[in-house]
Amino acid sequence: MGLIPVRDTDVATVVTTLEMTQRPPLRPIPAAPLRLVQWHQPDANKYRALFRRVGAPWLWFSRLVIDDAALLRIIHDPAIGVFAAVDSNGIEVGLVELDFRTSGACEISYFALIPELAGRELGRWMMAEALARGWAKGIKRVWLHTCSLDHPSALAFYRKQGFVAVRRTVETFADPRLTGHLPPEAAPHVPLLSRR
Repeated sequence: MGLIPVRDTDVATVVTTLEMTQRPPLRPIPAAPLRLVQWHQPDANKYRALFRRVGAPWLWFSRLVIDDAALLRIIHDPAIGVFAAVDSNGIEVGLVELDFRTSGACEISYFALIPELAGRELGRWMMAEALARGWAKGIKRVWLHTCSLDHPSALAFYRKQGFVAVRRTVETFADPRLTGHLPPEAAPHVPLLSRR
C-alpha cells in the first residue's frame, strides 16, 4: 500500500460505477414542484449553461472542454436524451442525460440538481423520472457512475435507489479551475493547490 502523488495542477478522484440489471418494482413517482422536460437538439450554449450550473460545484468539466461540433454530435444523437428539471417559473434547475447508444443498456450520463435544492427529496423524484425513461423496451442494464468529488451523499443515494456498485477506478485530470473552464471558487470542498 502506498500513496501515489498527484501534480498540484491536477485533481484525483475515486470513481464508482453502479448498475441495475433488473427493472425496479413499480412505485409511485414522488410529488415535486418540478417537471422534467426533454430538450430535443438543444443549443450548445444553453446546454453548457445548465451543465455548468448544476455541475460546477462538483467540478464537472467534460462538456465544457470539447468544441461545439463534438458536443452537438453527442447531445443531438437520437440515442441521447437530454432533460431539464424545470421549476414553476420555467427556470432549469436540474439535468438528466440518458445514453442509449449501447444496445440493451442505458447510461445515466449526467444527473444533478442545483445545490440549493439538496435535501428536499427532489433527487428521489428526478431519479424516479430518469428510471421511468431509462428502462425502455429492450433495456437490460441501467448504469451510472459517481465520484468522490460529487455530493457527499451521492453514492448512498444511488444505492438507496437500487443501484449496486460494480467497479471502482481512480481518475486524474487537469483542475478545470486552473484551465479556466470553471471559476476558481467552484467546488470549494476541493482545495486548489496551484494557481499557475
